[in-house]
Amino acid sequence: MSISEKWDNRFLKLAMHISKWSKDPSTKVGCVIVGEDREVRSTGFNGLPRGIDDSSERLNNRELKYPLACHAEENAIMHAARVGLSLKGCIAYSTWPPCTRCARSLIQAGIVEVISPTGIEIPERWKEDFDLANSMFKEAGIIVRYS
Repeated sequence: MSISEKWDNRFLKLAMHISKWSKDPSTKVGCVIVGEDREVRSTGFNGLPRGIDDSSERLNNRELKYPLACHAEENAIMHAARVGLSLKGCIAYSTWPPCTRCARSLIQAGIVEVISPTGIEIPERWKEDFDLANSMFKEAGIIVRYS
């Protein structure tokens, strides 16, 4: 295993640990954004915004949860913005391949590479969105890898 593969595994494991902080009963996603010197710049997990009640009634109702929830990648980007940290030139490690909503944000934040674990089974209802996100990344020149 190369040194870069070891770091990829470490950051994906950290993202997996952070995903467990999510209160979402169905899907837990974590994201770690890393700078060019392998320093953690920001982290995020999926959940409702700060100050918004994340009751089980809301989290178990998909029609209500989806418009309210922030995705892990969005939360990592917003946290960095909140503390004044640039993500330009960084790598995003996400436990789930980014959707189009997150792809837009990652592209705009200046992320240069996105790494997700291999073997993720995408539900059919999201496949088209993930395919479009991957084509957005390709068009924007962002490397997408599975490790």
